[in-house]
Amino acid sequence: MASHGTRGRSGGRPTLEEVAARAGVGRGTVSRVINGSPRVSDATRAAVEAAVAELGYVPNTAARALAANRTNAIALVVPEPETRFFAEPYFSDILRGVGAELADTEMQLLLIFAGSDRERQRLAQYLAAHRVDGVLLVSVHADDPLPDLIAQLEIPAVISGPRSAAETLPSVDSDNYGGARSAVEHLLARGCRHIAHITGRLDVYGAQRRVDGYRDALLAAGHEVDELLIVQGDFTEEGGQRAMRELLARSPALDAVFAGSDVMAAGARQTLRDAGRRIPDDVALVGYDDSAIARHMDPPLTSVRQPIEEMGRRMLDLLLTEIADSRPAVSRGLERRQVVLATELMTRASA
Repeated sequence: MASHGTRGRSGGRPTLEEVAARAGVGRGTVSRVINGSPRVSDATRAAVEAAVAELGYVPNTAARALAANRTNAIALVVPEPETRFFAEPYFSDILRGVGAELADTEMQLLLIFAGSDRERQRLAQYLAAHRVDGVLLVSVHADDPLPDLIAQLEIPAVISGPRSAAETLPSVDSDNYGGARSAVEHLLARGCRHIAHITGRLDVYGAQRRVDGYRDALLAAGHEVDELLIVQGDFTEEGGQRAMRELLARSPALDAVFAGSDVMAAGARQTLRDAGRRIPDDVALVGYDDSAIARHMDPPLTSVRQPIEEMGRRMLDLLLTEIADSRPAVSRGLERRQVVLATELMTRASA
């Protein structure tokens, strides 16, 4: 039976060298395939996998990790309170994408929260001990010290959106600017003229880019930007409610709201209803993320879809590439990649 495999030349277990010889490739190539590196062609991967199956080769995971100074573990670090992680679909979608991509490797995933100073200190000590091979950072704020700490420790890392336009770490993000602009252009085409914007936290670069898209859509259409119609939120439902109350007090005649997340849009909807404003008859409402919240709202929410699960997949793919690259971090500096995925406006009854 195939499951018994073929005994090696020495009569014992097949070796990595024997798999390489059978596949017609080098030992390092076999190692990359077994470790799930994306830097292998499909044809080479198929040849190695066939040789592994024919010989019945079983990797010695512990020995391989020890020899390569690897832990076969990566950390998904969320510098936010746990309550926000479980309240926002964005995080679970990222986690789902990472998990799906990780399933074909032997790597273990650790979920670590670092929303407080104490948690950050504990994380710093953990990372300094090199207990993981790489780090995925999700929801990074501009002043967060974690990315720089990880870079100093020379631990491969990928973040879910740049901290600024000058980001040096690899990152994966959606087109926040284009998504926001398409949302406002849609509201303008619908006839709305007093369009408010509830922003996310502005120490998040993606939230800044959504504000830029909002502003430029208005200016391109010949409208002035009314600063009274821009209120900062915090990506929470309560923040959306508070911002909406402030907007109604500032500009009772507003006829549309673009919220920087579906969660904030849900909060805004509640405040509008409490104020007797009908959606979309009195006020059109657009969110961002196209999460399950958008589809289940009443009325269903028009929202900018960002491919969050795909973002998680691409983050892990980039991280595995970084881990497989044994060159010093300085040598890889010019090859840092900033991946930006397209967004799509999903129109529903709220606008």
